[in-house]
Amino acid sequence: MAKYKVISGGVCAAKGFSASGVHAGFRANPNKLDLAIIKADVRCAAAGVYTTNKVYGAPIKVDRAHLVDGHAQAVLVNSGNANTCAANGVDLANECCALVAQQLGIAAEDVLPASTGVIGQRINIECIEEHLSEIVLSDDASEQANRAIMTTDTRTKTAAVEFTVGGKTCRIGGICKGSGMIHPNMGTMLSFITTDCAISHEMLTDALQENVKKTYNRVTVDGDTSTNDMCVVLANGLAGNELIDWQNEDYQAFCKALNEINTRLARQIAADGEGATKLVTCTVKNSRSEETAERLAKAVVGSNLVKAAMFGADANWGRVLCAMGYSKAPFRPEYVDVAFESENGSVAVCEKGAALNFDEELAKKVLTANEVTIQIDVHEGEHAATAWGCDLTYDYVKINGDYRT
Repeated sequence: MAKYKVISGGVCAAKGFSASGVHAGFRANPNKLDLAIIKADVRCAAAGVYTTNKVYGAPIKVDRAHLVDGHAQAVLVNSGNANTCAANGVDLANECCALVAQQLGIAAEDVLPASTGVIGQRINIECIEEHLSEIVLSDDASEQANRAIMTTDTRTKTAAVEFTVGGKTCRIGGICKGSGMIHPNMGTMLSFITTDCAISHEMLTDALQENVKKTYNRVTVDGDTSTNDMCVVLANGLAGNELIDWQNEDYQAFCKALNEINTRLARQIAADGEGATKLVTCTVKNSRSEETAERLAKAVVGSNLVKAAMFGADANWGRVLCAMGYSKAPFRPEYVDVAFESENGSVAVCEKGAALNFDEELAKKVLTANEVTIQIDVHEGEHAATAWGCDLTYDYVKINGDYRT
């Protein structure tokens, strides 16, 4: 049983963190917030995971340099401009950090920049110069910061839990954005996590790197890996627990809480895929290894044919086996069982790799729910893995056909 309690507050849930967001002019719509700051009261142990795309944004290069010492105190995020493949991007990102540092009274090297939006355009640093002072940080303004990092997202994405380490109450919370250009094997979209748990940079890095593999890296929306993906965690230690500096029971408790946050955020990203109408989960069980199960599940939720079938509520289970077949994961098709599940019921459609005589009307009903799970049993072992995606709709093309406007 999980030893944590779900709470509210996002990146402000933990003690000693504040945030906010304003409209600075990166986006044309004055009603859209586009500049956010997250700040800790004290210097934090910090860790980050970043995109695996060989073309990556200037903020990521600056982040990596600023995290060499394993510490940070603030995050600066703008939406509307990715600061990627643009002239003087790194210099401008460093200038942004200097401006924020001066405003907050901290070192520029303790500011981690992040950007999301259109690639190939010079970032308008004048927006920050003119509007930075308008940001009023508050310990209950996680929602404003969340809104400011959104691009094509239709809703904010947040999570927070309370847990116990060594008899001390700790909190961890996060916000993220992500709707399009979402595909496994990256850091994440943009995800910012804060905690008051005392944990070393080394242990924080280990925990984050391991958990990203099982959460964000199992999400796919459209097969495109973004240039600006990142997940950053700040830990200020204000909960007062004994410092976690090795992999003991306290470390495991922290890892479970981190996993809860990242799983909740990953599911919200998948459910809010561009144009999506439903969250599609695929769980593969009884596999010969977790790696095999993961590869199979990713292939299924990443298949455009499966995604289109989910949109049409069409129980075309052959597309599931087809995706499994090109995944390059080892399995025996003649052992595979497939079922579709949702709040509307469950229907088995394939047994031992062959069709079952199932109720088409029931299958349609099951697949019209907002959340659908594809259950796959490969009958080859004891391992399992879950991946998340969404359906593919007409609106995905509409959104991406005029993204810059």
